[in-house]
Amino acid sequence: MTTTTPARGRRRAPSKMERAAGKAAALQKPRVILALLLLLALISVMLLDGYLRSEIGNDARVRDGAAYDKVPEKILDGGPILTFDNGTAKTQSVPKKTIVLTFDDGPTASWTPEVLEVLEKNDVEATFFMVGSMVSRYPDVVKTLVDQGNEVGIHTFTHVDLSYQSTTRLQRELKQTQLALAGAAGVTTTLFRAPYSSEINAVDNYSWPVYKELGSLGYTSVFVDTDSDDWKKPGVSKIVKWATPKKNEGAIVLMHDAGGDRSQTVEALGVYIKKMKAKGYTFTTVSGAQAKLNQAAAQARGTGGAGGSNLPPGRQASGGQANGQQAGPGSAGTSASAAAQAAQRKATGATLYEGKALVYAVAVAEWVVPALSWFLVVVGVAVMGRFGMMLILARRHHRQRNRRRGRGGKFSWGPTVTRPVTVIVPAYNEKECIANTLRSLAKSTHPIEIIVVDDGSEDNTSEIAESLGMPNVRVIRQENAGKPAALNNGVRNARYDIVVMMDGDTVFEPDAVHQLVQPFADPEIGAVAGNAKVGNRNTVIGAWQHIEYVMGFNLDRRMYDLLRCMPTIPGAIGAFRRDAVLEVGGMSEDTLAEDTDITIAMHRAGWRVVYQEHARAWTEAPGSLKQLWSQRYRWSYGTMQALWKHRKSLTDKGPSGRFGRVGMPLVVLFQIVTPVFAPLIDVFTVYSMIFVDFQAALLAWLAVLAVQLVCAAYAFRLDREKYRYLAMLPLQQLAYRQMMYLVLIHSCVTALTGGRLRWQKLKRTGEVGTPAGVS
Repeated sequence: MTTTTPARGRRRAPSKMERAAGKAAALQKPRVILALLLLLALISVMLLDGYLRSEIGNDARVRDGAAYDKVPEKILDGGPILTFDNGTAKTQSVPKKTIVLTFDDGPTASWTPEVLEVLEKNDVEATFFMVGSMVSRYPDVVKTLVDQGNEVGIHTFTHVDLSYQSTTRLQRELKQTQLALAGAAGVTTTLFRAPYSSEINAVDNYSWPVYKELGSLGYTSVFVDTDSDDWKKPGVSKIVKWATPKKNEGAIVLMHDAGGDRSQTVEALGVYIKKMKAKGYTFTTVSGAQAKLNQAAAQARGTGGAGGSNLPPGRQASGGQANGQQAGPGSAGTSASAAAQAAQRKATGATLYEGKALVYAVAVAEWVVPALSWFLVVVGVAVMGRFGMMLILARRHHRQRNRRRGRGGKFSWGPTVTRPVTVIVPAYNEKECIANTLRSLAKSTHPIEIIVVDDGSEDNTSEIAESLGMPNVRVIRQENAGKPAALNNGVRNARYDIVVMMDGDTVFEPDAVHQLVQPFADPEIGAVAGNAKVGNRNTVIGAWQHIEYVMGFNLDRRMYDLLRCMPTIPGAIGAFRRDAVLEVGGMSEDTLAEDTDITIAMHRAGWRVVYQEHARAWTEAPGSLKQLWSQRYRWSYGTMQALWKHRKSLTDKGPSGRFGRVGMPLVVLFQIVTPVFAPLIDVFTVYSMIFVDFQAALLAWLAVLAVQLVCAAYAFRLDREKYRYLAMLPLQQLAYRQMMYLVLIHSCVTALTGGRLRWQKLKRTGEVGTPAGVS
């Protein structure tokens, strides 16, 4: 029998969805680009954070015991301040009874402020040789330090032994640290101290070229006279003793404001300053000491005056400073305060703005990466909890529904349902599949009528259905209006009170309809979800989807069934009470996931929705990555639309609000939030494998894979599937799962930007035949 739904005029105006489709299509590419840019930004933040923490590009080599025969003897026997004038090296020593306090490896948020407090209390300035990565992490500390009158110097950006590094790496370390100082305190500097350096007589054949390169760039290299060895934590008295110069000599003293517990250093500092002042010593900075030396030299020449520079006339610190920032005599002023900070220059222009950008980027990384780390811990716990909950509830569901004896006897829904039902087959260009679909229904062990709703097919779908000559098949033709409209047309024309809905490419097992309608013996049940199986599973993509259907969809449905909050009845196989469908307004066109939409609507109307594992149908899954992306994109976006549409279920009272109280939080957490952030777990894992600890990261990934394998194996056991497909699980985790995450992220971006999608038709091959042909 053939029925044609009359058209309402010669031309049909485009629907709201169709009008939006053109706009949406134009916006898809920008949204993909936006999603990729967000991922790139995250990776960049992680790399920056790793670089700051010396996880990336870290070189822990430290040279020791090298020869020094190529180093001029006058340098090895010279003072701790090394400068170069037109390529000629010169050293200077601190004037007698003068102390230059220097602090290495900082700043830190804990110990540097305590050191500054002691210095301010005793009216003393010091020189801080700072690690650039630490400067960018604690800019406020650096600004306070400079404002207090102290002097800053460079201690590289990542605290590497420069004797192992190239000239390019050296210049990058300098420039990055200069930018950090510019962003933090608005200054640059010409002072430098190499990591792992000590007295000048320790310069060797490998480090000497580095110092010559530094000199050519206009830097003053600063060594030490006395080392307090405070990093050894020997006690306050020994720190004071080891920092004290001999025979009233002047000295550059080394201490640390970072690198661990510096409580002994802070305590010893106050004691040391008081002791040395009592002996008649004065305290200054490196620049202050140089100013004294220059003044003494000028007086000796009889010219008077006090030069405030620590560089030879006309020199400029480049390779880390912006061009045009002169470092000549007098450029910092002649006051005592200016002399103490003469090595510092005010950052301007590109250097200043690039520095601020660096500091802001580091601030973002410092906040984002730890926050994501903690969030991913929560996500990881939630995922593991979900696996545990699925296993427990799935086992309980299986034992309950397959009970044959024991307390309560054999499980039963109630009296056997034998009355006829209506099977609705919406079809749009299904010429490859419609014959197989109808032939499978012809073998049904349950009395049925079949309604094929041809939704404006452009092939001969309806003709094929009619040519089969099946007496219980009615073909209804309508103008193309979409799957929801086709299903509603079928419901309106159904003769029986139970309607079974399926896809035009799906093949039912002979007892599928009979098994599917048995739960309707319980008058509280309004809808039943069947067990959809992937028929074309003998390809890589098909096998991946097969695992997903068995492990993800069906294991989930067992859990949701017991919790009475089933979120989706699959479009491939589902049954409804006809009156219940009409009560909730039929299949809605408001979303792209009409199956999820009506399932939630059934819950809210007070109906119970269950899962019938024994009702099996075989569907043709997408056969290409492009088709798979299109289908899952529509599913993900449609699910979000449905959840948003039914957001008021969160406040529904009584049984109708159960989905809002239980189902919606679970769906949002496990089908949206967790998958959206799951790629971050993979990004962190790859990051850890490359930059942190490969073995530990690999073992963690394998442990998670093992948990997933256990869940998948149990799901296959419940569905009586062959385990051989589980060999594809590791590859699925590496490739297929990532694609599904990107699809979901793409859907989220579409939702956030207000886009709309149209229902997309997948290309069918008709390769899914009768169930007996599926292995």
